[in-house]
Amino acid sequence: MKLAINIENITKTYPGVLANSQVSIKVNSGDIHAIVGENGAGKSTLMKILYGMVKPDSGNIEIFEKKANMSSPKDAINLGIGMVHQHFMLAKNLTVLENIILGIDKPFLKNIKLSKYRTEIQKVMELYSLDIDLNQYVDELSVGEKQRVEIIKVLYRGAKILILDEPTAVLVPQEVEELFNNLRDLKNNGVTVLFISHKLDEVLEIADEISVMRSGQMIDTVVNDNVSKTQLAEMMIGKSLPSPPARVTSTGEKVILKVENIKSTDEDGRTIFEDITFEVNKSEILGIAGVEGNGQKEVVEAIIGIQALDSGKVIFMDNDIEEQGTRERLESGISFIPEDRQLQAMIMDMNLTNNVIIGRQNIDKYKSSLGTMKMKNAVNESEKVISSFDVKTPGTSTLATALSGGNQQKFVVGRELEDNPSLLIASQPTRGIDIGAQALIWEKLRNSRDEGLSVLLISADLEELIGLSDRIIVFYQGKLVKELDAENVTPEDLGGYMTGLKKWKWDLGLWVSLHQLLLWQFRLD
Repeated sequence: MKLAINIENITKTYPGVLANSQVSIKVNSGDIHAIVGENGAGKSTLMKILYGMVKPDSGNIEIFEKKANMSSPKDAINLGIGMVHQHFMLAKNLTVLENIILGIDKPFLKNIKLSKYRTEIQKVMELYSLDIDLNQYVDELSVGEKQRVEIIKVLYRGAKILILDEPTAVLVPQEVEELFNNLRDLKNNGVTVLFISHKLDEVLEIADEISVMRSGQMIDTVVNDNVSKTQLAEMMIGKSLPSPPARVTSTGEKVILKVENIKSTDEDGRTIFEDITFEVNKSEILGIAGVEGNGQKEVVEAIIGIQALDSGKVIFMDNDIEEQGTRERLESGISFIPEDRQLQAMIMDMNLTNNVIIGRQNIDKYKSSLGTMKMKNAVNESEKVISSFDVKTPGTSTLATALSGGNQQKFVVGRELEDNPSLLIASQPTRGIDIGAQALIWEKLRNSRDEGLSVLLISADLEELIGLSDRIIVFYQGKLVKELDAENVTPEDLGGYMTGLKKWKWDLGLWVSLHQLLLWQFRLD
């Protein structure tokens, strides 16, 4: 079988870090080939090298059995390689068509023959069974549809090798199934897919071959038919895949957080969310489910004082905190793990000692009566977090940017829990991290909950949401549409409510029943 990719002995070092060590991998043309491994295993570096974003120290790459020298993504695109990143690179205020052709021609859209491009793009969509409304604005699309636009964009540019970085991280089960159907169609049309993921169930469902990386090295490549999830996990981390155990403690009766009929609009007067009411009890994990963009992110920001409210109340520990600023709310016993650790939780060019102080500059632990910082306390606190959460780092003076994503996340979670809050708001606490780091964070959240902590958990990982939560509330189009018992719900049920399918099915059933009742009444008359 013809090789689409032949990577031989790739090595890449950064100061103090061996990112890739003599990595070799062969990918057959027309295969779906998965690459798995923990954070820091070297997957991202290898993909950046393949896409021309990073230059290796040594080694060779062949694309379709011809030696390739790539110094930029443009070189990779010219060789037929396209990459869809985990965080989409789309202009929300442009249409699907405009996003696909952006950068192809001169920057003045008035000079572009849109009808010509529309016809060519529609042919690509028909060839690969990828359907989307080219006139729709990207801001109006679901997460799955945005991902489809990214795939169409690289295919239109001639990609025969498609790199997908964590493509299911923010998709509900129904969207994952649709994506996999699209990938199978791409495969049938000769496209080679590199599938980077932490979700072993999905890897085993879609991949022809699976390569496992650990500590910058290629451990093995196996045929899907000959491997189990347990074997893959053991190759990755040396132990089986963790799963959240059943809850063993009971929720307290005391209400820690009460949200009453809150509503918020944007600067144009459009409703972001409305009529949101829920409570979080002591020693309870309340999960929030919802496709990205349905208001849950803004509700969380309203609770900590970032998002302004038009109406409603937020009551924490029996106190109305509506007039309090974000700093006052955090200092009163609320801890917050934001969804983007690098943009919102850490200053990447600062060391871990300074990062442990962020947002805590005014508390007695760190601020002296003279207004100076108690740096010794900060060093001790960062050492405590590093030890308790198994953060892999040379020491507290290490810059945050030098840590892998999983270790950054463990540090952020540890910092927030070490404050002993009454309420922890955890937004995507394990997004984009490996199963080892995920297992540790799950354990810490469960233990803290059992010791009396209340948790508001927002997660796109439905297994995590169901496994950790006591109750789950679902957001759809800015409204709270359903509350569910976590013990009796499936990912498919959750996905149905998150995408509006469950509501639609119920409405249809009600309409049919009413229709039949009217017919029956008409016959009686």
